[in-house]
Amino acid sequence: MPRYGLRTRLLAGTILVAASAVAATAWLSVQRATTSIAQRENVVRDAYPLVYESMVDYAATHTDWSGAGPFVDGIAQELAVRVVVTPVGGTPIESSPASAGERPGAEPSVAIDPLTVDNALAGTQFPDGIDPKVASPFQLTPQEHSDLEVLVEKESACLKRHGLDPTIAELAGGRPYLRLPRASAPQSCQSVLTDGGGYVGFEDSPWVTPTGTEQAALTQLSASVKGCLQGVGVKLALTGSGEVTNIADPADNPRDRACLLNARRLQLRPYVAPAAFMAAMPLGNTGGQAAVGLSRADTARIAGVATLVVLFTVGVAMLLANRVIRPVRALTEATRRMRAGDGTARATTGSRWEIAELTAAFNEMAEHVARTDRQRKEMVNDISHELRTPLSTIKGWLIAANDGVADLDAELVSSLLEETQLLQHLVDDLRDLALADAGQLRLEPVELDLGDLLRHIAAAGGGRAEVSATPELRVVADPMRLRQAVGNLVANAERHTPPEGRITLRAYQSGSDVLVEVADTGPGIAEADLPSVFDRFWRADKSRNRRTGGSGLGLAIVRQLVEAHGGEVSVISTLGAGTTFTIRLPAAKDPA
Repeated sequence: MPRYGLRTRLLAGTILVAASAVAATAWLSVQRATTSIAQRENVVRDAYPLVYESMVDYAATHTDWSGAGPFVDGIAQELAVRVVVTPVGGTPIESSPASAGERPGAEPSVAIDPLTVDNALAGTQFPDGIDPKVASPFQLTPQEHSDLEVLVEKESACLKRHGLDPTIAELAGGRPYLRLPRASAPQSCQSVLTDGGGYVGFEDSPWVTPTGTEQAALTQLSASVKGCLQGVGVKLALTGSGEVTNIADPADNPRDRACLLNARRLQLRPYVAPAAFMAAMPLGNTGGQAAVGLSRADTARIAGVATLVVLFTVGVAMLLANRVIRPVRALTEATRRMRAGDGTARATTGSRWEIAELTAAFNEMAEHVARTDRQRKEMVNDISHELRTPLSTIKGWLIAANDGVADLDAELVSSLLEETQLLQHLVDDLRDLALADAGQLRLEPVELDLGDLLRHIAAAGGGRAEVSATPELRVVADPMRLRQAVGNLVANAERHTPPEGRITLRAYQSGSDVLVEVADTGPGIAEADLPSVFDRFWRADKSRNRRTGGSGLGLAIVRQLVEAHGGEVSVISTLGAGTTFTIRLPAAKDPA
């Protein structure tokens, strides 16, 4: 006997599942919250450089922050963060209003100034930290831009003739240039862009000839730096990449470079937005800590709910266990009675659903076992009877011949051979049925003309059967097995049809099937016997007289052979009028 019954196991398993579910839910809730906050922080960490760079570019191309609201909101929506820009001394510009529980406003975290860009944060490489998008007062006029564009296009054509592939680009101020190192260009092409000794087209040109607008801006800048440049001359020039350099100071003194940088910032300050501060945070940020845990109150609340869940689960488990165990015990008792030999043992239950299905399945199995046992006993009796008659005949004549009472003349030998053939036929039929039951009945299907096959069967049967078949009616079947099935039906018809009667073989197509009918004008079969005609050892003549009935296996073999071909066989009969067996087979498909 098992140590623990079904009730105990079901109860223990249910409690374990309930407790595990509560614990797993609590743990997953904490883990999910922690993971969610970590993911939001990662979003901000990844988006921060992009937000910063976008805000710097906006400040470089605008003189104030008055219209920055839609721009800030668009960047925030694109990167899925909340952005707050606070101009110095101004009102914060927020991408979205603070949610419930969120800290009002945002603490400034990084300064936005296009004249002092944090290259490490923005991932840029701006010389001296000035955003190159700050173009004014170096913005070219349309005429200046057009004149320089003509020169650059001439240079590009010259370079292409020498097998190079230059690309024309523009600085923020509108000055066109070639994305190609000056050193890689032939001297003949460089001369195209020479204007007073300066180059106007290569990205690495140390200096270029300024236009009128650029010269005016350089003159203004020169006046600003004269006060702080000491001991060096002042001759400012533009490089090919748009930077300002003092070509009169080849030593590039750091103090003089700082003087020039401060002067440039003073010159560009009126053309950019005022400095501001920017903060970016996850959407719905509450300003709390990133780590998430359960407080004592939360822990107590979860423990209380878990206890209620476990108690409720125990009650439900006990109720279900009792409802399940009663029908299971009834099934167990019925099984024991059946094992003890009581073939009438059946189980009853008032339960529904699966238990009712299990009880019904058990009772069906018991009925099947009882029916199979009856069929087995009947089959053993039938087989023994079928074997006893020819064996007794053979044994009797052999004893008589051995005792000298009878002579083994040709007539006696022929009679004994006939009895032997009956035995062989019975054994062959039993073998075919056994193979069909085991699913080992081998078929070798080929495409054949059904009309020719029926005519051969009729001829082999003595010529009594008349054949009527549609021309070119083709099926895919095993010729030997199909001939055996139809031949059994023909032999059965010849056995039960008087000499003056008729036997007809018909074959025709009906839809996607081919039908073979074997009709006779014999005495017919009673309607009550029709469901049994394909059972093994069933015969209309209960006397087992071989002159009126065979072994009782022929029709059973017909059904097995037809079903093995994917078809079906049926019978209709009228007492005193005759019987018609119909075989339905799939028609051969036309080749594509």
